Amino acid sequence: MLVTRTPLRLSIGGGGTDLPSYYERFGGFAISAAISRHVYIAISRSFYPGYHLKYSQLELAHTLDEIRHPLFREALRQHGVEPRIDISSIADVPAGTGLGSSGAFLVGLLHALHAYKRQPIDPAGLAKEAVSIDMGLLGEPVGKQDQHIAAYGGIICQEYHSDGEVTIRPLELSDSASRELCEGLMLFFTGQSRSASGLLADQKRRSESGDSAMIENLHFIKALGLRIKAALEAGDIDAFAGMMHEHWLHKRGRSPGMSNGHINESYDHAMRNGALGGKLVGAGGGGFLLFYTHERAKLRRAMAEIGLEEMDFAFDYDGSIVMVRD
Repeated sequence: MLVTRTPLRLSIGGGGTDLPSYYERFGGFAISAAISRHVYIAISRSFYPGYHLKYSQLELAHTLDEIRHPLFREALRQHGVEPRIDISSIADVPAGTGLGSSGAFLVGLLHALHAYKRQPIDPAGLAKEAVSIDMGLLGEPVGKQDQHIAAYGGIICQEYHSDGEVTIRPLELSDSASRELCEGLMLFFTGQSRSASGLLADQKRRSESGDSAMIENLHFIKALGLRIKAALEAGDIDAFAGMMHEHWLHKRGRSPGMSNGHINESYDHAMRNGALGGKLVGAGGGGFLLFYTHERAKLRRAMAEIGLEEMDFAFDYDGSIVMVRD
């Protein structure tokens, strides 16, 4: 048996500009941070024929075409894995919570398949292979941020070029700024999960049709991402908090399903109780609210009062790794 561990992520700035409907015309930019919440993939040879797959459901398929889960099906097809294998997936958070779990799952699965076949692969190769399945074979309306941060880990700047290439550079944070950032960020679960595909499909459609409001919104988000990079690398974490608030206001205007009354009320409650800035992570509609504060205890109490549970985390600098190999 072998087990891979792949981190989930926070989108720090620029999220949404990683879709080809935008970056192929204008270029994109995002800052991503891997966190110490993970997706685990365990893989071993089965004693019985078939593909034995365990995730939120159980599948026993005798052929690839019988596999219902599209990411399992296409990853196994790409690797030509024979139908005598057992694969299990577990995660620290539910799917649909805005932390890039689908991208982390696919990167972790591909890493496990490479390790199972004793084939070395680097983070760039893992991310590229995951993107080719997600965006190429399956045609999902997703971007490239999640696959790359899952593969690389750390806190990275991702630049998306019009030709489809991606440039990865670490965010140049001082040790003190990194500590201050991590100590000030807090995540709270809204109690709602959702599929991002509908919101991303709407963004794709409007971007491709030249919708001026959508394009201008994404132009602003990209410029704000570059401002966030400058502030963080200068050690001005409070300025970053204010930019998070700017980002959230523009993000809410991107699509009608981006937020709802419960999320807006929770956000406003946090801002009245110690948060200096925040946003909903992921494509929107549910998942986790992320805030920056100097008053952790006050904000924790305030969010508990309205039933929002905190999830602790640290930054993950390992990326996708093979944890166990028997």
